[in-house]
Amino acid sequence: MIQTLTIHDTEGGRKEHQQGHGIRPSQVSRVGCAQGDVVTHTAWLNRSSILYAGEDKWSVDPRVSLVTLNQEEFTIKIENVDMTDEGQYVCAVQTSSRPRTTSVHILVQVPPKIINLSRDIVVNEGSNVTLMCQASGKPEPSVSWKLIYSSDAPAVSEGRDVGVTLGQRGELECEADAVPEADFEWYKDDRRILNGVDGMEIMNSGSLSKLTFFNVTDGDYGNFTCVALNKLGTSNTSFLMYGPRAVQDGSGGAMGVHSHAGLLFLVFLPFLLRI
Repeated sequence: MIQTLTIHDTEGGRKEHQQGHGIRPSQVSRVGCAQGDVVTHTAWLNRSSILYAGEDKWSVDPRVSLVTLNQEEFTIKIENVDMTDEGQYVCAVQTSSRPRTTSVHILVQVPPKIINLSRDIVVNEGSNVTLMCQASGKPEPSVSWKLIYSSDAPAVSEGRDVGVTLGQRGELECEADAVPEADFEWYKDDRRILNGVDGMEIMNSGSLSKLTFFNVTDGDYGNFTCVALNKLGTSNTSFLMYGPRAVQDGSGGAMGVHSHAGLLFLVFLPFLLRI
């Protein structure tokens, strides 16, 4: 992209100051000033250094080149503009009667860029923490913060005991709320269960982990533990998988207790009625 700015002299004044000329790095900038029939000498300067005196190039910078020099216009070009090119550029014109100068200020605009950012850190609840974000750019960028999510140690839902008939498919489900998402581990008693071993499969999907038995055997019955963990902590819950002989309700409480209570009530009912 080429940015062009032409500066027109005024007959009544010796100097004319033009508004700043904004440009981004790596662009091409052209600056030009009007001439006239009475001009004898003309030059472009930057920081008191001559860039061009007429057709003669004084600058050693290969990015600076002459575009137009005639009775109407004197224009030079700067390619691949960078921050060092920012500043005031002066077009000096010598006439037979008096010298004239016009100037333009090139402002190099740099898009915002984050140059220094705090690393990920883990802190205890209630502790103080300082986060740093340093950005560069021109004009100077403003920095704002936004909380994307909060981090939480895993919280596992209470496990539900499952009754499964021999030879059938059985499944235990473990759900955990955690940020970041938790990893899951399964144990039978104190032995960790490996995926695909002994006819068992572990399938994890987001906050849910499933332990599947494709063909339940006597050796599969027993106590299981699901452990959910992330970098903030761990949580666990226990399950009991039992066969048809161990009659239990869905929440793990023994129905045999309720049955015995019912039998006792029937035994003592006639006695209570006599009273």
